Amino acid sequence: MSERETWLAALPVYNEVDYVDEILDKVVQYADHVLVVDDGSTDGTAERLAARSDVQVIRHAKNRGYGAALQTAFDYTRQNGFAGVVTLDCDGQHQPKRIPAFIDMARSADIVSGSRYLHHFEGDDAPPEERMFINRRITADLNRRLGLELTDSFCGFKAYRAEALAQFEITDTGYAMPLQLWVQAAASGLRVVEMAVPLIYLDLERSFGGALDHAETRLKHYNQVIDAEISRLCALGRHVTHATSGDSVCSHDAG
Repeated sequence: MSERETWLAALPVYNEVDYVDEILDKVVQYADHVLVVDDGSTDGTAERLAARSDVQVIRHAKNRGYGAALQTAFDYTRQNGFAGVVTLDCDGQHQPKRIPAFIDMARSADIVSGSRYLHHFEGDDAPPEERMFINRRITADLNRRLGLELTDSFCGFKAYRAEALAQFEITDTGYAMPLQLWVQAAASGLRVVEMAVPLIYLDLERSFGGALDHAETRLKHYNQVIDAEISRLCALGRHVTHATSGDSVCSHDAG
């Protein structure tokens, strides 16, 4: 990776008026180029962002979802010639001071994915039990089916090289977007490494959207997203193979 490479830090934001200024004040200390994708906030976040001159803001006229906000950030990264993008949430879960470490690790990887379960940090919060259960189940399923070696499939703190973004065709606009991304990353043979990050939970009441707030419904939906993406790629003739065994995933039942 050239020393002249320029990276972007991007934050999807939706109704984060209590955190947005504090988090951005820290992000701009560690990133020269910062993009905020305001996904239709209605709580005063938009007004806070409009008062800042140190970040670029793209606003969705209405709330389109977490996945849609990240896709906007991916498009901006590639359209503006950045070498890559570090994504982090704006709810206080991710520490901006770790941005340079993510970029540095991307010297030898296509995706650097934060993991809250790779290493225990002093002061780690206890994760909500149902969220941890779903994360572990889905992470284990992705590893088994695709030969990945993940410990945390849902952490939003990531670094992506621009070349990796070119391999993605993300259509899931919600919180299941990372699952579609992992299937596509495996199909493209992208180099993935994890970076340990602290386990911080400040928003224990996050809504995943209607029926998805029910844990069993959410788990079923996530499995359906994985099944559908594997089936879609196989139908397109993409050679989705198990990263460890080299066997074709397409030759097995999608379930």
